[in-house]
Formats: sequence, structure tokens, C-alpha cells
Amino acid sequence: MNVRDAFRDQAASCEGLGSPLTARLCRLCADRLEVSGPVGAAVLHWPGDASSKGDSVPLRLMGGLHALVLSGADPALAETYAAARLLSDDHLWSVVGPAIARHEDHLLHWLQSAPQTNEVRRSAALIAAGNWLAACLGLPLELSELGASAGLNLLWDRWRLETPSGALGPAGAPVVLTPEWRGHAPVRATPRVVGRAGIDLNPLDPVADRLRLLSYIWADQQDRLTRTQAALDIAAHERPPVQRGDAIDWLAGRLAAPMPGRLHLIYHTIAWQYFPAAAQARGEALLAEHGARASVDAPLARLGMEADSSGLPGAALYLDLWPGGQRIALGRIDFHGRWIDWQAPVPT
Repeated sequence: MNVRDAFRDQAASCEGLGSPLTARLCRLCADRLEVSGPVGAAVLHWPGDASSKGDSVPLRLMGGLHALVLSGADPALAETYAAARLLSDDHLWSVVGPAIARHEDHLLHWLQSAPQTNEVRRSAALIAAGNWLAACLGLPLELSELGASAGLNLLWDRWRLETPSGALGPAGAPVVLTPEWRGHAPVRATPRVVGRAGIDLNPLDPVADRLRLLSYIWADQQDRLTRTQAALDIAAHERPPVQRGDAIDWLAGRLAAPMPGRLHLIYHTIAWQYFPAAAQARGEALLAEHGARASVDAPLARLGMEADSSGLPGAALYLDLWPGGQRIALGRIDFHGRWIDWQAPVPT
């Protein structure tokens, strides 16, 4: 896929996920961005895979532009974003194009890093699964997150999930998740987290990298911005422990550590699918090896939320549980957590 087609493909994804402004901006860049300036040259001559399956170049540029709006560095661009629904494409590009030229250094810097949204609405699946595991096993939880970014989803037990059958999580939580709920009612069992840790190739700090994290949220999705700001405020205080490093090397160390009297829950949300095939194979082997050693007193679980080849909407939710090694289908969830189709079996 060439770079211009990567922008068009990203536009279709943004439309499907409820961001018409980002979709328009991606299409405008696909049609009108030129190589005459440093930013255009860097984008259009991108040496690798520019698509969402590779380096996500369109979202790198969208994030850089949004950062200019959020930081107040370009008031004209901010005013145009706010009024974009009423503007023609020509008018919109008459502001965006010059903004790209004015802020070359900033945008070139933003292009150097892959986007990390750390979408906190994915915690809806973690909350539901955590309650299900507490109901099944009755043990405190030790959390290990692969691809944890700034650690917002390491704090899922701090958030509240509203469902048609009732709420899960603490009253007065600063983050309240209200996905469209489909399927079975979730079980409520009040999970207790006694330890948490995460790993990321490029962990972001909830204070120092706040602007970068917010910039990758699409500019016309104010509810996501508000929710993430609230989660970042808590993370700035709680400081969820996220190390920098290789996920599978770190996983090997976490699995080797004895955890008697607790359930070790390993999870990843739209992260495993980006690991190289060799890393995935090594990770699966590690999980199988240590799962074979798990006991009723020290069980092991792996929760995945990842794209699959089923052709169904959203991401698959699944749980591997040891001892026993059975895979439990939990349902599906929108990539941004807008809806969840919960199909977990009744706990036994």
C-alpha cells in the first residue's frame, strides 16, 4: 500500500470509528499533501509500511496536528478544527496546509513516534473479566500487562463500568465507562488487585507525555479526551509501574516469580497482534510451560483483546486459564470500547 492509499484507508477506519474530522483530514492529506516541504517529503517518501498495519504514518501526522491544537501553539488551526463541520474542504486545507509548513520541526518530531492512545474504554473488558475471575476463583489478582503504554488500563479496578444490569467498580470513580452492552449480564464479584506491573517498548509518562497521549485521540471525540484526561490525572498520582523493554523477555521474568495464593492475570489489548511472529511463538510457549505448572493455589490466566480473522466486528475477547489450559470465549468488543458483546459462561 502506498502512502496516499494508507491515508485513504485510515480515513475509512476513522469514519467507522466515529471521527468524521480525522477522516476528512486524512483524505485531504492523501489528495493534497505535496513533497515540496520537509513534512510532505518525510511522509510521502516514508521508507517502511505507512499503513495501520505498519508504522501508522497517517495517525502520526494527525497526532502532531492535534497537539498544535491542544497546546494552543496554533490558534488559527484550533479555530478551524472547532468549526470544521461548517467548512468546505478547500477552506479546511487552506488552514491545515500552511499549519504543516509553519510547524515543520514539531511535526517531524511527532512523526518519529508510533501513536499510543492507551484507550481507557478497553478497561470495560478488563473489569468484566476481573469480576468473572473473582467469582470463579475467589483469589486476589496480580496483574501483568503487555503493551501497557502509560498504564491507564493497569488501573482498571479504579474505574466504574455501567451496564443495564448494574454497575461494577467503585462508586465515585473518576472514570465511568458506559459502553453499549450486548449479550449476557456481567457477574459482580468485587475483584481485589494486590499487585500490578506493565511493560512497553516505549512507555509514556502520564505527566511528561500527557500532551502526546491526548494528541492521538481524534480531535472531534471530546468524550474520549475528557475520559482520558481524568484517567491521566489518576495515573499521575498512582504512577502505575510500567517498565521499558521487550514484552516477552519481561513476561519470562514475571512468570518465573512465585505467586502463591493469588491469580496471576496476564493481559494485552490490541498489542499482541503487533508482536513479531517469533515473539508471539515464544510467548505462547512460555505461557504453556508455566501454565502446566499452575495449581489451584497459584493459577494463571491470560486475557486477550485482539483483532482476528473471523470477519466479525471489533476484536475477539478470550481467556486462557490454567490449571487445565482451557480457552474461554468471552465475546467481542469494539476497538475503542464503544460496545461490548459479553458472552462469558456462567461461573461455576
